[in-house]
Amino acid sequence: MATTRGGTAARQHAAPPTQRAPRTPAGPVLALIYGGAAVVLALWWTSTASVVGPADWLIGAGRMAGLLTGYGCAVLVALMARVPALERGIGSDRVARWHAMGGRYVLSLLTAHVVLILWGYSVQDRASLVHETKTIVLTYPEMLKGTIGSLILLAVAIVSARTVRRKVSYETWYYLHVLTYAAIFLAFGHQLADGADFIGNTTAQYAWYAMYLGVAALVLWFRVLVPVRLNMRHRLRVEAVVREAPGVYSILMRGRRPEQLAAESGQFFRWRFLESGLWWTSSPYSLSAAPRPGLLRITVKANGNHSAALGMLRPGTRVWAEGPYGALTAARRTRPKVLLLAGGVGVTPLRALFETLPARPGDLTLLYRARTSEDLALRGELESIAAARGARLYYAVNAPDGARSPITAAGLREVLPDIDRHDVYLCGPPGMAESSYDALRAAGVPASRIHHESFEL
Repeated sequence: MATTRGGTAARQHAAPPTQRAPRTPAGPVLALIYGGAAVVLALWWTSTASVVGPADWLIGAGRMAGLLTGYGCAVLVALMARVPALERGIGSDRVARWHAMGGRYVLSLLTAHVVLILWGYSVQDRASLVHETKTIVLTYPEMLKGTIGSLILLAVAIVSARTVRRKVSYETWYYLHVLTYAAIFLAFGHQLADGADFIGNTTAQYAWYAMYLGVAALVLWFRVLVPVRLNMRHRLRVEAVVREAPGVYSILMRGRRPEQLAAESGQFFRWRFLESGLWWTSSPYSLSAAPRPGLLRITVKANGNHSAALGMLRPGTRVWAEGPYGALTAARRTRPKVLLLAGGVGVTPLRALFETLPARPGDLTLLYRARTSEDLALRGELESIAAARGARLYYAVNAPDGARSPITAAGLREVLPDIDRHDVYLCGPPGMAESSYDALRAAGVPASRIHHESFEL
């Protein structure tokens, strides 16, 4: 691993005391989710007198799958309601992974529900599967709307598959996801009108209403009203756009006391720039500098039409922001010594942490991986911070002939012989982040001290 060093010991900074890894609400939240699923299954148990014969077994299994599907839909929406306790306490990327994994479970349960119910009733009525499907869809109350909702959920699932998502635009994926609200609304009536576990059981009906209305309230509050209040209050506008490296731009935004947003270094916002061709897309970008009085800054790499257009934003463009989100902050730190490991434009949140993390000279290190020296965005700022703080700064760039300089366990130990006593903050492209994680583990860094967030589902 070829490295170049910049920065020498200078101003003193007190180091934080060694502390235990911070507790996150991940365990209690998962326990709550699984506990809710157990209660849902108990609803089927208490409302089912007996199960006799193949038809009853098929219908009973279909009812359980349907109950869990309805419950799972509420959980999926709640996970993406931008609840601060989840976004900051657990981490946006981890919550997004739960959402993606849960979506696969819900789709499987939905498929099982449809297949088992139709099969079970066709056996019970001694009718063909096609005839039974027509009868149920066209004659049962609320069933047609439930069918439409199920088809929408299926379409969302197909577009969300990795192989398909790579071929569709972000906007198509995003707005099709918005349709899931309509799908759940359409299916809700079917659950209460046709679900044998709810018919005549007012307690179960009220509980189901309370669950769905509670989730709707979370979405309304955190995804609509809180952002409206934020933007009405702070009124952000583009101040300037600065070229940092080939295809990399910093966007400075000024507003009314944005420092009162309580954003921390390492966090991100979802940004919507209200200019023709851009207003319909909300994208996550990390702060690339600690918030300053009246000023926020992000740094963006042109990886597509939308991000490339941000380099041509005009001063005065209105900005709609949602956040702050993310848990890649100083609160994750557990050791006095810290390594910040960045790849490409992933340096942006780590640059903010490099500036603000308390550390004694020599205890803070930034290792920056890029293809060429010209691709080292914010290089001048990083070197100034390193010199002022007595931090260590290393670059890993490709050789003159283009040969890649990989991050390896041996290379990490060469730079930091005591790397196993460091906390590591990791941010970069998915491939680089994955290989660097493996190298860190091989170098002796415990998984609990490798802090990483990704916007990839």
